[in-house]
Amino acid sequence: MKTYQINFFNGLVLILVGLWGFIDVDYSPTALIPVFFGVILLLCSNGVKNENKVIAHIAVLFTLLILLALVGMRLPKSLDSGGTGLFRVITMIITSSVSMISFIQSFIAARKNK
Repeated sequence: MKTYQINFFNGLVLILVGLWGFIDVDYSPTALIPVFFGVILLLCSNGVKNENKVIAHIAVLFTLLILLALVGMRLPKSLDSGGTGLFRVITMIITSSVSMISFIQSFIAARKNK
């Protein structure tokens, strides 16, 4: 998969899993945070596809922010409670991590081609 496809998939997962969490935990507004990040990542996908450096860096920033929030704040709470909440958090961490790795690889490749 190409970087823009991985970014699009990550945004989609954040939106869908965030909405699932929103519905599952009695409409908690904090469950919409991944949805917000997912929408931004979806909006950045076309710019990433066209190799727009500014948009790609914005997508990396938002991916890194959500990844740090998921690992640093949400994962410890979900480990305590377990269940589907833990599954949702791990799913978002995996897709965000794959997206970050893809961005890093594409930046390294672009640097080598320079």
